[in-house]
Amino acid sequence: MKEQFFKKQWFLCLSIFFMWMKTYFIYKIGFDLQIDNWLQELILFLNPLSFLIPVFGITLYFREKTQRLFLIGANVILTGVLISNSIFYGFYIDFITIPVLFQAKNLGGLGSSFQELFDPMFIALFFDLALLIWLAKTRRRTGIKPSPRAVKIYYMAAVGMTLFNIALSELEQPRFLTYSYDREVLVKNIGLYQFHFLDGISQTFNLTQKAVADENSLATIENYTNADYSKPNQDMFGIAKGRNVIFVTLESTQNFVIHEKVNGEDITPFMNDLIKKSYYFDHFYQQTEQGKTSDSEFIVANSLYPSLSGSVFFTKSENEYNSMYKTLAKHDYTSSVFHANHKKFWNRDVMYKSLGIDSFFDVEHFNVTPENSTGWGLKDEEFLTQSADLMKDLPQPFYSSLITLTNHFPFQIDDKDQLIDEYDSDSEVLNRYVTTVRYQDESLKHFFAKLKANGLYDQSVIVLMGDHYGISEAHNEALAQFLGKEEMTPYDTVQLQRVPLIIHIPGITDKDPQTISDTSGQMDVKPTLLHLLGIDTKGMVHFGNDLFSKERMPFAVLRNGSFITDDYIYTKNICYKQKTGEIIEDAKDKCGPFEEKANEELSLSDKIINGDLLRFYKK
Repeated sequence: MKEQFFKKQWFLCLSIFFMWMKTYFIYKIGFDLQIDNWLQELILFLNPLSFLIPVFGITLYFREKTQRLFLIGANVILTGVLISNSIFYGFYIDFITIPVLFQAKNLGGLGSSFQELFDPMFIALFFDLALLIWLAKTRRRTGIKPSPRAVKIYYMAAVGMTLFNIALSELEQPRFLTYSYDREVLVKNIGLYQFHFLDGISQTFNLTQKAVADENSLATIENYTNADYSKPNQDMFGIAKGRNVIFVTLESTQNFVIHEKVNGEDITPFMNDLIKKSYYFDHFYQQTEQGKTSDSEFIVANSLYPSLSGSVFFTKSENEYNSMYKTLAKHDYTSSVFHANHKKFWNRDVMYKSLGIDSFFDVEHFNVTPENSTGWGLKDEEFLTQSADLMKDLPQPFYSSLITLTNHFPFQIDDKDQLIDEYDSDSEVLNRYVTTVRYQDESLKHFFAKLKANGLYDQSVIVLMGDHYGISEAHNEALAQFLGKEEMTPYDTVQLQRVPLIIHIPGITDKDPQTISDTSGQMDVKPTLLHLLGIDTKGMVHFGNDLFSKERMPFAVLRNGSFITDDYIYTKNICYKQKTGEIIEDAKDKCGPFEEKANEELSLSDKIINGDLLRFYKK
């Protein structure tokens, strides 16, 4: 009977086989999945079947011509899923989620990035499709439909395959389905297509949370955030009261470039000198997810975690937020954002209104020419200089946020702006990265000079912060070379999520600069800045804490569920010693309590965002 089934359903079996092999090929070539043992490899090899067998098996109920058309169409769609995920993964080291698809209008600005990431091997993924089409046209149809008994046996085998997949995954990694914050764990165990299916269910559930939310939902969260509040350090509280705040987001800037050299030359000479006159946080972590720069804006404004999938700027732009901008408005501050991109890019024109930002200076407010642009748009030196001129006319005190562009993947720069030689490694991306970081640093030097010339410097707090990583795990081999390591481990990957945070207060930090090595993250920026300005955050619903508070617990949670303390780093279900990277074998007592706190904060923040709970906030 088996032979008869395969003989009669050869087109179905061939379609499943081709798609199975193609998926596994992309798993190995298109993604950088960490496989630690033979069982994980076996699971990865088999998991496409638990999707392909039941879904493609639907065609057993079709007429033979319709079956072939369906299978060819499914091949085209799934091949597109593989290619798009591979390109997306090459840039973000992540998988596409449904909210990301609604951000597709941003793809128009990613031309140079996709050119960098497109691999000619993608063309080979259509060879099987061509063969299937040829066979469908040249091989005569049998016209014989399978018997009900054959279909029943087929689906019993499909269910068995799915259960076998889950059993193997549970054996290899118990409770793997609870790792909802780690998309790689899900793809490795249940498969890419199944992950997309679960993501659809998850997004549907998220949409219902707003409808069922009420004031009691927020009250529970308020109890948590009030208990977690850290009193401000009275020696620091209000030291910058009444000053302007000039907040510069440094695109893709990681902390490993600070104080580093290439060919004997500093990558960041200006920031290195500025640190000697500022408060510098060298264990400060980025906490963004798929929204990257927009996520960093969201975190700083609200001290809430971004969405696990997609960008809050798209999915929840109509929510009510108790943002830092709204708080500052109550203390006579005006707020503005400067970014030399189109206002609709990343839905900023809508989200900024929800955050309470008074004015947005987008690309239309800048003098942009082919000569002063490169890569993603207006060069940083031109952008920062023109922004400084626009700022001098703003009513004071003001809070102005500036977002740079030049140091953006794929890190391309004009020869005349290259102030340092490229690094020498097998990664052209890392090699170019040091040149765009160096250019950005030089642009900041001119920006500070312009602020002084415009009379803004002495009466402002100037903050520099990296928004997210620039060099992904796809370049780990080159990063290991750069950092003088034999290999990059998950511990090292977490350490590379550190981004610079420099707070410069002229007349104050010049006299008493500090390098602060307590573990911290972008979540802590809002309460820190508000306390420096003399505005207490007690009673506010957010998850950050004042970086200068003597009561604050050094703690940072990444959106994927990893966390960092001064003693431990937890990631990929492994607990490491923070200082040495040594694995702690029996880590339940060490990392367990912090894991519970990390998961609770992420869950509570999700409830706030998905349920739009701040609409019930009364203070």
